[in-house]
Amino acid sequence: MSNSRFSVAGAILAAAIVLGWSTAVSAADIVLGASVQLTGPSANTGRYYKDAYEFAIDKINEAGGVTVGGEKRKLALKLYDNQSDVNLSVRQYTQLVSKDKVDLLLGPFASNFALADSAVSEKYQIPMVQGGGASDQIFSRKFKYIFGTLAPASNYFGTTVKMLKELDPAPKSIALLYADDAFDVSVAEGTRPLLKDAGLSIAIDEKYSSNASDFNSLLSQIKSNGTDVVLMAGHETEILNFVRQAKSLAVAPKLYSFTVGVPSEDFRKALGADAEYAFGMAAWLPSADLKDRWFGDAAAFAKDYKAKFGYDPDYHAASGVADVEALAQAIENAGDTDPAKVRDALANLKLDSLYGPLAFGENGQIDLPQIVIQVQGDAIAPIYGAKGFVGKPKYPMPAWNAR
Repeated sequence: MSNSRFSVAGAILAAAIVLGWSTAVSAADIVLGASVQLTGPSANTGRYYKDAYEFAIDKINEAGGVTVGGEKRKLALKLYDNQSDVNLSVRQYTQLVSKDKVDLLLGPFASNFALADSAVSEKYQIPMVQGGGASDQIFSRKFKYIFGTLAPASNYFGTTVKMLKELDPAPKSIALLYADDAFDVSVAEGTRPLLKDAGLSIAIDEKYSSNASDFNSLLSQIKSNGTDVVLMAGHETEILNFVRQAKSLAVAPKLYSFTVGVPSEDFRKALGADAEYAFGMAAWLPSADLKDRWFGDAAAFAKDYKAKFGYDPDYHAASGVADVEALAQAIENAGDTDPAKVRDALANLKLDSLYGPLAFGENGQIDLPQIVIQVQGDAIAPIYGAKGFVGKPKYPMPAWNAR
């Protein structure tokens, strides 16, 4: 056997080994299928979805399962590890629907994965509910079988831009940095007109390669231009590198804000005190005001999740749970597991969940406003929401040698 054939065989074997069921499965169970990143570069975030899917399914089953035509039926999860490989993910979703014959689909993490994998659900007309991809491209193709619980990427910085207009001293110049993948390009395309309408000048508008590790050139531009604000759409590893290099080069704009990382406990642990002052955003915070049929409320969910998995849930976990809940409620509303009937029930869904109110737009995506958050001490603080300031920002950010 040649080395290349051996590598392919090994990859297939590895995928088969990690394929598994969340619980013992009976013929009457409703099987949800998913492929997520359990290994590879995206595994740290991919685990949120595995844990969230399993947690939600267990909770629903503990309550008796899903009522279908007057009969209680349990949910089951069949899961693959896509190894952070989008091509493998597409093959696994194809296997889930064509060979494994799962009933319905849950999504992967990341927009480029959801963009590719949703083509499988559309081809086979099996609904997929996913809370891992927000790119506008996913929902611009007039697909009927993809539903998303993340707000449009094009408006991720929408609340942040509103906040910038109210800060004192008012920022004047902006650096817009973004990775070259589907999500981050959508963020940048949506943010440019928001900044223009707010009267804010874009001093630097730069796309960089995904998984970039060297930001010294961009940081030098930011320093030499005296840029007030950095808005960065990227991946957590890139943002960690950016902050570390900003410190080493003594680059401290008045404010920087990132699309990912800040809500995560891992981000704050990785940077320690250097995470202080970083702004970010979250579609969800664990409020007791968010009532939920299965978990009681979002605060109770967060407490139970931390006890079970040993880390705090962020919006990735909450959106993953919401994906399962949306399918469960849609099945009950349809009174059937027929994919077309569940699809129609999802399109008309109105559900109060621990994640917030779930109601999909005509394109299949919800639109929850982002909450601006900031690292303050060893925690995150909500700063600005749909109705304005809800907390006091630490602004402007001091120089690194003045902390």
